Amino acid sequence: MSDTSTPSGGDRYDWHTAQDRWLPVWEKLDQFRASEYPADRPRKYVLDMFAYPSGDLHMGHAEAFAIGDVVARYHVLRGYAVLHPVGWDSFGLPAENAAIKRDLDPAKWTYANIETQAESFKRYAISFDWSMRLHTSDPGYYRWTQWLFLRMFERGLAYRKESAVNWCPQDQTVLANEQVVGGRCERCGTAVTKRSLTQWYFKITEYAQRLLDDMTALEGHWPERVLTMQRNWIGRSEGARVSFAVEGRTEPVTVFTSRPDTLYGATFMVVAADSALADELCAPERRAELAGYLEQVARLSDIERQSTDRDKTGVFLGRYAVNPVNGERIPVWASDYVLADYGTGAIMAVPAHDQRDLDFARQFDLPVRVVVDTGAPDPAQTGVATPGEGTLVNSGPIDGLTKGDAIRRIVDILAERGVGAATVSYRLRDWLLSRQRFWGCPIPIVHCPTCGEVPVPEDQLPVRLPELSGADLRPKGVSPLASVAEWINVACPRCGADAHRDTDTMDTFVDSSWYYLRFVSPYDDQRPFDPAELRKWMPVDQYIGGAEHAILHLLYSRFFTKALYDMGLIEFTEPFKALLNQGQVILNGASMSKSKGNLVDLGEELRKYGVDAVRLTMIFAGPPDEDIDWADVSPAGSGKFLARVWRLASEVGAAETTRGEGDTEVRRVTARTVHEATQLVETHRFNVAIARLMELTNALRKAVDQGPGAADPAVREGATILAIMLSLFAPYCAEECWSKLGHAVETGDTVSRAPWPRAEPALLAEDTVVCVIQVNGKVRGRIEVPTSIGADDLRDRALGTDTIAGLLGGAEPSKVIVRAPKLVNVVLPA
Repeated sequence: MSDTSTPSGGDRYDWHTAQDRWLPVWEKLDQFRASEYPADRPRKYVLDMFAYPSGDLHMGHAEAFAIGDVVARYHVLRGYAVLHPVGWDSFGLPAENAAIKRDLDPAKWTYANIETQAESFKRYAISFDWSMRLHTSDPGYYRWTQWLFLRMFERGLAYRKESAVNWCPQDQTVLANEQVVGGRCERCGTAVTKRSLTQWYFKITEYAQRLLDDMTALEGHWPERVLTMQRNWIGRSEGARVSFAVEGRTEPVTVFTSRPDTLYGATFMVVAADSALADELCAPERRAELAGYLEQVARLSDIERQSTDRDKTGVFLGRYAVNPVNGERIPVWASDYVLADYGTGAIMAVPAHDQRDLDFARQFDLPVRVVVDTGAPDPAQTGVATPGEGTLVNSGPIDGLTKGDAIRRIVDILAERGVGAATVSYRLRDWLLSRQRFWGCPIPIVHCPTCGEVPVPEDQLPVRLPELSGADLRPKGVSPLASVAEWINVACPRCGADAHRDTDTMDTFVDSSWYYLRFVSPYDDQRPFDPAELRKWMPVDQYIGGAEHAILHLLYSRFFTKALYDMGLIEFTEPFKALLNQGQVILNGASMSKSKGNLVDLGEELRKYGVDAVRLTMIFAGPPDEDIDWADVSPAGSGKFLARVWRLASEVGAAETTRGEGDTEVRRVTARTVHEATQLVETHRFNVAIARLMELTNALRKAVDQGPGAADPAVREGATILAIMLSLFAPYCAEECWSKLGHAVETGDTVSRAPWPRAEPALLAEDTVVCVIQVNGKVRGRIEVPTSIGADDLRDRALGTDTIAGLLGGAEPSKVIVRAPKLVNVVLPA
């Protein structure tokens, strides 16, 4: 073949030239359109968690999208029709705050950033199907977000209630529990407080058990730590519901306990201080004290309230409950360590066997009664609770029983008396989705004085956002939409009377909980997604993104999928078959941030080293899920490797290839590389796959310089295969090499359309030799081993034979002498 390329920097690799040359060619060819693949190809849906358009791409994007691109390109080369779409999660607070600061419409700021990122994605050579593009802030998208909300509303899965909610004073909006990290707003870091507001919720708790049960199918395909995080967040507990009569109250107070066997040790009751129950139970003479205490509680986050390190505080409510198993009067207290929205907002306190209850009892001189003999000292004396298992004592009919038997017996007793029953409780709370901000999806509900909550008719969707900018968007404790009279005031769709729109917008996690469905038909204006296209592509075969989304986006997406399945809208119950997490890009051991002044600018790195060197460095740094310390890696070293590959392809491409199969050893090395690299890419050990390509490069370089030469057919085959495999990681250099090897890239013969190489089995067969095994110098056996076997591997194989294992009888040999590959001498212990 002849070289059809122009020189890349003369006799040196010039990545600038390669990027400038191939990017416009790729854009013209548009070679990753899912709709252009032959219909008979098997399909793969590869999806990256979409970007937020807060500026240009950063180092985290560079890592995450490089990983996803390796997966997508690999499947294309393996002969799959691959859907690899691109989109933006484009609603949200950063855009609104930026608009306030710059006196802009948030849409202008958002879409300008989207176009900046789109150009950067193209330059970064991500193999997106640009015909499958969406933005969650487009009316054509959020029309269907509203439509799905109404389907949830129809089924009772979307509802409105008043409750104490997390409030960010800085952003002037509510936060879901999952968006409070360490007591602070996950976005701005401000300490979170509590407010009582009427808000919209999704009833995710209705799916708690299914979310747990269906994780079985994800095991081995999702990272175990993500599944563990979700299990812990859902927090299933088996126990009993127990009713306590309260003096002066008709209805009993119900509590959930996972240890009903300890009921005889319940010496007081605690209710959440900020709950409606505390307010109801509080005796008149205690109201002033409770009101003062509530002012303290309002300044605390849920995390702080539940901390075991804080001194316990509380107020006696002047009421007594009755322990249903022994008739004992126990005082009812209000405290901040019980939360209103967990369980029933009330607990039975068993101080001997729960540390927080014990700390509270010691603080307020309340009784401590041991009911489980664990063999440990009395907690009343030591201050250390004994929550473990043991034999029940001081517990009437369950004395002498162990935990399991005691729980079963006490539950039977409660059921017989009509004061309790076995039940299951979950830590998971319903998803709070109301936000008091502008730049989000409007909630499609009209509030009518007569009809109540009325859905906006489907033919009036989308409910579009009005135009607001700058100072009009400043947070005021209510949504900026509440100030737009011509937008908020409407006729009731049901009765025609004066009514008003709901002024909150939806949590942006609603937008991202279904976007993977929209991607299969992003421009369909008749329905949210085309069922026929869903059957072709869904569920997503490989999802790529950060583990930090385990209990937010990933859990919410699983809930949405199950709810839509129950509605008959889709035919599967899990959205993502497989999940691949990436780590963070850090610097000198610390996370990058503006406040720390340690940001590495991606644009500057790309200008300095080129796209391929940055991509290759990101992937070669380590396994995908590990953090990359940019101070410890060398994009310059990656650039030198790429230059070596380019030089090799240039020399091979310029040589007149001879006839025949070529050098056998070169063919063996290439076949082993293909075999190992394929397995490594399949198992996401991309960094090791790159190491194998480097080894192949060295072997081919040696073959050119000291072996059969550049014209040898085996050397050309190796260089060709190297270019194909390199295209996963460094597409510009790979295309340049492909062109050097004689392929007419400009007319469509690109490296991305080449088939993934296959290793001939005959070339993988290793030469073997018979190894003699001696024991104390006498021959005891023989084994066949590869001629290339290492000493450690040969030692292990010899010691693992039945003969040697039997002679050792489990003991360690005194000495093992290895002369690989032909001899092992085992010296038995004296």
